[in-house]
Amino acid sequence: MLSARLIVILTYGRRYSRSGKKIKKAFYFAFRSLNRTFANSMIDRPTIDRIMDATNIVDVVSEFVSLRKSGTSYKGLCPFHDDRTPSFSVSPSRGVYKCFSCGKAGNAVNFIMEHEQMTYPDALKWLARKYGIEVKERELSDEEREQENERESIFIVNEWAATYFQDVLYDDPDGQAIGMAYFRSRGFRDDIIRKFRLGYAPAKRDMMLGVARKKGYKDTFLVKSGLCGQRENGTLYERFSGRVMFPWIGVSGKVTAFGGRLLDSRTKGVNQKYVNSPDSSVYHKDHELYGIYQAKKAISKEDCVYMVEGYTDVIAMHQCGIENVVANSGTALSTYQIKLLRRFTPNIVLLYDGDEAGIHAAMRGTDMLLAEGMNIKVLLLPDNDDPDSFARKHTATEFREYITTHQTDFMEFKTNVLLRGVDDPIERSKAITSIVKSISVIDDQIVRATYIKECAQRIGIAEQTLINEMNKLIRGEREQKARQDEREANRLLAQNTTPQVSNTPPATVIGTSRHDQQTAKLERYIIQLVVKHGAEVILHDVENDDGTTSNLTVAEFIYYDLHDDGLRLNDPTCNAILEEAVSRIQAGNTQLAEHFMHHHDLKVSSLAAVLGTEEYQLTDSLKLKEDEEYLKNQTIRLLLEYRMVIVRTQLDEYKRQLAVSTDDEEKTRILGDITSLTAMRTEIAKRLGNSIII
Repeated sequence: MLSARLIVILTYGRRYSRSGKKIKKAFYFAFRSLNRTFANSMIDRPTIDRIMDATNIVDVVSEFVSLRKSGTSYKGLCPFHDDRTPSFSVSPSRGVYKCFSCGKAGNAVNFIMEHEQMTYPDALKWLARKYGIEVKERELSDEEREQENERESIFIVNEWAATYFQDVLYDDPDGQAIGMAYFRSRGFRDDIIRKFRLGYAPAKRDMMLGVARKKGYKDTFLVKSGLCGQRENGTLYERFSGRVMFPWIGVSGKVTAFGGRLLDSRTKGVNQKYVNSPDSSVYHKDHELYGIYQAKKAISKEDCVYMVEGYTDVIAMHQCGIENVVANSGTALSTYQIKLLRRFTPNIVLLYDGDEAGIHAAMRGTDMLLAEGMNIKVLLLPDNDDPDSFARKHTATEFREYITTHQTDFMEFKTNVLLRGVDDPIERSKAITSIVKSISVIDDQIVRATYIKECAQRIGIAEQTLINEMNKLIRGEREQKARQDEREANRLLAQNTTPQVSNTPPATVIGTSRHDQQTAKLERYIIQLVVKHGAEVILHDVENDDGTTSNLTVAEFIYYDLHDDGLRLNDPTCNAILEEAVSRIQAGNTQLAEHFMHHHDLKVSSLAAVLGTEEYQLTDSLKLKEDEEYLKNQTIRLLLEYRMVIVRTQLDEYKRQLAVSTDDEEKTRILGDITSLTAMRTEIAKRLGNSIII
């Protein structure tokens, strides 16, 4: 709760003389003992500096997002939200990225941490590997190993397993005689086998499990990774023994899961030739695309992706020199997979065999792709071939020529499939409605209109008739969505209870959303001032409690002013930046902006990057006038504005309590508090030079 001494603070009469020469500094050394280490990091500072010096943010982000130059920056589709128009900007000069739609921002390390869900040390290691920088680490203790989070432990186990299966394929007699013989029978070259890290799981029971245990990998993570299953009696069994192995490698190059195929001699009468890893904290089948890691650069370069069904289809096309290809491995296409592809290109060719199953596979994903803004073409191979078998029958040149000349626009494909040989008026009407429904999900009005016109010409129905039907479908979809939203709103409303009068002291009561927004906005202004100007001196020869004098910087001024009055910033990240800024300044480190933009804490560096790419206006532009007196006045004014919001928030809370109170004594107390706060508000307004209506 704000005390009466706030009035004293507002005029700074107690802590400052008119010349600003005296300040109470009881907390001057409060942060000298702060020891902020890089959590879980075993990498020394010089190595981190070498990594950061070598890192090119455009180069890093381009691994995951298709970027195009725009002035001095680069633009692309944001990978952190469903971006339809390029709102994601990368600045090579500043070394930061920023999405002007969802607000995500940061440096290269932040990007890897956020995108790949890595820890800070692992993101640094990723960059070190990319730029060929040696990272020396001490060995983790047993206790530290146990503290490794589950995701990273599974990644470690998966990486080991992929290498193990590869080694068995090349070095074990059974691997050569069985596994390699199978891949040779499919026509796979050595370079392709290594490119996709193909392997073989020994048929001998518990062989892999025994090696893993000897290497120190725990049963817990062998099960959670899906490499092993667990029987009811607690014993483990190998999931993939006797199978050729296809690792699933994510966009970042990490092994997320495995697919294992029974060999031909064992598949007779077996329905399930392939077994895949179960879902885990690092793998969800409907989120992943097989071959995306090997294909991502080619997809961006060609501005197109081929979608096939299986592992061997992807591998066969790579062997033909067509690398912009991925597979959804027989599952129904999901929005997660589509959005992943949309980061690299909006153009997709569905490449399936020409039988009924292939046609169905091409049809079932069409509407989802259109709704996500993808431009679709379809290519069905002849004679019931799939890409793998077709590639083995033709040269690479013939394969490329065929897929280039036989692609069909989705409208032509769907029209031909649904209307071929259909004479019954009712069935024909259903087919046409299905075609129009596909067009209706397209977000771009011009594209919709173009398809409607083409459809009208192709099937011989008046364009206006199709437009009317499409509009009806769009309205129906919107009404259904509105009803769903209304039901959800009613459900949430029904869960709410009547607000209770809080017994919490007003100083800790959360304000209204309007005041919360104002507080958050002002805190960002404060931290922008700290990041950009925190180390600049605004008061000289300030007298300390021990009689000595020292200079006071912007960051110290803000911190002591709030701290002496028992206040702190509400936002934990803002508060952390303020505290660390004071600690660094008192340790002699004055380069705050660069430090926070490249901070190991994702939230800190992201916020610093946002503040570094946005020009907040306080009262006048700090860019025009940044002298010492001006900075001091701006800092004082900003703190006054911040306190004004606090006072208004507490006034609103007291008024709410007064409205619901039935106790006369309590009402008298509340009215007294309102009178005091109103006086404080008036005093702040005078200091700010504003007039307010009471």
